[in-house]
Amino acid sequence: MAITKRGLVLGSTAIALSTVAVTGAGVHLSQSQAFIQNSPKELIDEVWQIINYQYVDTSFNAQDWQAVRQEYLGKSYKTQEDAYKAIREMLEKLGDPYTRFMDPEEFKNMQIDTSGELTGVGIQIAKDEETDQLMVISPIEDSPAFDAGILAKDIIIKIDGVSTKGMDVNEAVKLIRGKPGTPVTLTIQRDQGERDYQLVRARIEIHPVKAHVENSSIGKLGYIRLTQFSAQASQEMRDAIKKLEDQQVQGYILDLRSNPGGLLYSSIDIARMWLDEGAIVSTVDRGGEKERKWANNNALTNKPLVILVDGGSASASEILSGALQDNDRAVLVGTKTFGKGLVQSVRSLGDGSGLAVTIAKYLTPSGRDINKHGIEPDFVVEMDEAERKKLQSDRELIGTNQDLQFNKALEILTQKVQAQKGSSAQATGQ
Repeated sequence: MAITKRGLVLGSTAIALSTVAVTGAGVHLSQSQAFIQNSPKELIDEVWQIINYQYVDTSFNAQDWQAVRQEYLGKSYKTQEDAYKAIREMLEKLGDPYTRFMDPEEFKNMQIDTSGELTGVGIQIAKDEETDQLMVISPIEDSPAFDAGILAKDIIIKIDGVSTKGMDVNEAVKLIRGKPGTPVTLTIQRDQGERDYQLVRARIEIHPVKAHVENSSIGKLGYIRLTQFSAQASQEMRDAIKKLEDQQVQGYILDLRSNPGGLLYSSIDIARMWLDEGAIVSTVDRGGEKERKWANNNALTNKPLVILVDGGSASASEILSGALQDNDRAVLVGTKTFGKGLVQSVRSLGDGSGLAVTIAKYLTPSGRDINKHGIEPDFVVEMDEAERKKLQSDRELIGTNQDLQFNKALEILTQKVQAQKGSSAQATGQ
């Protein structure tokens, strides 16, 4: 689904290295009110005005934002490219890697996000705010990066031999994106070691939901793996739950590991499939105002639920897992999630370029700040790199007894199902 005018995407946290790109925090797409502008200074001032009225941090990272305007409007610019460079410099003063400018080509590519078919190597990246390095949020399953063994939290230090030091996300995307069948080499730093990954760009078709019945000692259990909150995710999730309900499963494992996010409305829709009542997520903007999304008494099942999460579970995954954890609807197993919960407003500018501005942050129903902190699981189950690579190299092992985190989730779900059966038996006097 190409986004044309308006939509909500969880996404300033990352860029899918494909034709697309944003996944992670909420993005609001709307047309700029400005008319087509040809003057570089008018474009710079348009960006300044949007930041001035929308940016979440009214301190502007301790910058005198009025003085910044005077500084940049006091210079001479011969071309739009000069203006683009000035805008990027101006935005760097905010210290927010997710508030970013996109030239017309970058903005056009970004709008193809969540289409369900991507072209690239299949990783999602962000700028690490503490180290200023390019970090992999997660590889997309069934992509060249995933198949090669690239992992969440890997640091990209070179792209085709070019150092990424000081490089912003947009520059990295330009270097990595390309036609299917063409090569690109990423130099990855992991645990103090470095390695080159030679990848071949490909067209990646995404089916975000995979499900099966797990036959256990207590009967049938449902396993659902959600890899991305794309436009298709809600319907595929609904179909999977209904099919598993028809097979009379007694409980569910929902696997959100390495799920980097996607559409906001998809995460809310899916939360409502599991949750009958209660808050799902709230947003806090620069004025402190809150908007809450609620369950709507339309849950598809109330059976026991265990959710698998890890460091590659970001944004929409964190909203969903945090909502179900806070409402005591699910138990979380795995490792702490990525920690991305910012809301971006994505604006079309006068010359066809675009601007993503951080305008708010997400909080879980209990008020936990997702950004930087992530969601802590109820049961921590660590996997070393060898175990993770084993699952990545043979995806048939994910969600099997060769998967340590899955085994723990299955153990906990079994206990929950047995406890529910015991309660039901007591209630009926059996």
